[in-house]
Amino acid sequence: MISYQLRQREYLLQISRAMTARLDLPSLLRLILTSVADLVRAEAGLIALRQASTQRTLTIRASYGIPTALLPRFAPLLADFPLRADEYAMPDLEARVNLVGRAIRLPLHQVIALPLTIEERLLGLIYLFRSGNIAFSANDEDVLASFADQAAIAVRNAQLYQQVSAEKQQLDALIEHSADGVMILDPELRIQVFNRALSQMTGWPAEQAIGRPCYQVLALEKPSGPDLCGSDPAEIAFPAGKPLVVEGMLARPGGTRIAVSITYSPLYDEEDRLSNVIANVVDITRFREAEEMKTTFISVISHELKTPVALIKGYANTLAREDAKWDAETAREGLQVINEEADRLNGLINNLLDASRIQAGAFKLERGDVSLPRLAEKVVESFRTQTDKHRFALDFPLGYPAVVGDEERLRQVFNNLLSNAIKYSPNGGEIRVGGWTDGSQAIVYVADRGIGVPPEEQGKLFQRFFRVDSSLRRTTQGAGLGLYLCKSIVEAHGGRIWLRSEPSKGTTVFFALPAGSEDSRTGRRSS
Repeated sequence: MISYQLRQREYLLQISRAMTARLDLPSLLRLILTSVADLVRAEAGLIALRQASTQRTLTIRASYGIPTALLPRFAPLLADFPLRADEYAMPDLEARVNLVGRAIRLPLHQVIALPLTIEERLLGLIYLFRSGNIAFSANDEDVLASFADQAAIAVRNAQLYQQVSAEKQQLDALIEHSADGVMILDPELRIQVFNRALSQMTGWPAEQAIGRPCYQVLALEKPSGPDLCGSDPAEIAFPAGKPLVVEGMLARPGGTRIAVSITYSPLYDEEDRLSNVIANVVDITRFREAEEMKTTFISVISHELKTPVALIKGYANTLAREDAKWDAETAREGLQVINEEADRLNGLINNLLDASRIQAGAFKLERGDVSLPRLAEKVVESFRTQTDKHRFALDFPLGYPAVVGDEERLRQVFNNLLSNAIKYSPNGGEIRVGGWTDGSQAIVYVADRGIGVPPEEQGKLFQRFFRVDSSLRRTTQGAGLGLYLCKSIVEAHGGRIWLRSEPSKGTTVFFALPAGSEDSRTGRRSS
């Protein structure tokens, strides 16, 4: 008997060591249950745990010697479970076991319930069953009580590990899927964490960035503020533990650049030593562009408004002088200038209103059948009287299809394109307007032989308030809205617009619209 008890104690010690080394909760529970059943020669058993600290019903997490299909029948042993160890008592345990035995049609003559207790809290229960008449001995109960204490500690450790792992997974997911770039650095400013958004900003895959000094990955150009990644790690100094904020331009693969704002936040250990630095990186390119656009808007509009207003006011004051007698021709010329400048001012205001409507999503079209060759001819005729340096040529094939569109808006496209062609062809030359069909598209072009557009500026031509940087810019009128409005009008029609240009050789702007009349689109024949 003494030898058996010694073997039990030795086995219990081995199991305790195995339990403390295992942190996977399902695996640990299986180990506990099979070990304790073997320890006291139980034929069946189960472990039930509380899911939350406020829950009084247990959930079976492991079983031994019991078919899985029968586990729901053990519900009477799981209900009305107390929250505290000093409240634990099950005087009706035998009655509950009998209910279960009848439900599963198996004899459960002997049962022992081992509460898993830690810090006066009940984590759950271990139930062990025997079907014969051999009762659990006092030695069994002593061994099991000691085992239950060890098992409760192991279960609690595994639960805490599981909780920490789940929280780490949540934190990793938050960092990985954050819309802002997130980077975690060690005290030597080497990258430990590098999320997806930052990979997209920098062009560095996370697996290549991790382990590198951050200056290799996040080197800023023209930084405004303390650039931590451009510093010597030995010189890192956070003022009173506060974050450092820096803005600058970040070079990306392919030569593109974006504006970013980086906030470096320090983390310290218990001995007040720097343990990590968290860098939050925000792409502020749009904010910078918005600021630049605002500045450009104020500059361009103030200049463009001042000129016609000054001319109108100057000619009006001159014609209104009481001490001068103007002849009819002089008065007519002055009034003509006032009229032209008023038209120019009105056109600028209309362009600004259209730009604001587009920005607000309130841009609407009045659709109908439009003949682009006929519309182009009308617009060209109106421009013939405005210049004697340029020749105009129309080049549309016979049978050119009608399009469904807003004729006045499409007239606005032709006006802007022809106006630009004249404006940026100061030495004159031919301006050709034509088109062709390509399957379901009607394509139109306006070509000039002017100064052309540098390749680096061609991608910006359709942006609001952008004007080509050239000597003509200072002498030609315009707010940089014409091509922006053309693009918006064409795209509102379901089309696209693009250009080809060579400096000193001219520019050709193309736009394509869906071909076909309104009747043909709805299945009706045009008369």
